[in-house]
Amino acid sequence: MKKLLSLIVLLLSFVAVKAQGGKNVEMADVLRSSGKIYVVVGTIAIVFVGLAIYLFSIDRRLKKIEKEN
Repeated sequence: MKKLLSLIVLLLSFVAVKAQGGKNVEMADVLRSSGKIYVVVGTIAIVFVGLAIYLFSIDRRLKKIEKEN
């Protein structure tokens, strides 16, 4: 049942992505032409790296607490 549900969700997300293929996004073109897109991508990357470091540190702390008990 879980596999079937996962398959349906993946197929629906693929259809949603495929449906957006024909549009041109003005904002992305403007950001790319002015070079600001790199600032946006860099900021998003920093946020994701920060979240990953935070989650790994929490995981290490939890493992340490579990070993003590």
